[in-house]
Amino acid sequence: MAVPDVVKTIVVRRSEDDHLFVLTPGDRVISWPKLRALLGVHRLSMPDAAGALAATGYERGTITPFGARTAWPVVADERLRGREITLGAGERGLAIAIDADTAIAALDATVADVTDPQPTR
Repeated sequence: MAVPDVVKTIVVRRSEDDHLFVLTPGDRVISWPKLRALLGVHRLSMPDAAGALAATGYERGTITPFGARTAWPVVADERLRGREITLGAGERGLAIAIDADTAIAALDATVADVTDPQPTR
């Protein structure tokens, strides 16, 4: 599986009790300006580890939108379409392989351009 096919599930906070999941290809990062424009908000943040656990029921590194404590909205980067991807499955070292279009449909995800290339170091 290529790096872009290993999908990161990022928890983003809009307000105290309002979160969403953002699915990004493994070789890309969230574009905060694009995501804010899509959501029509001026401010977004990422919760700390304890906040992510409280919002999802999963520890960082194991977060998945499937079976999370609350069915938060999901935004999937448009580059995921048409691929087979792997997503974290709620436990360290465990992932599921799934057709991205099937996952997007099952999650009723909004699909949009919300990422930028991973910065090179």
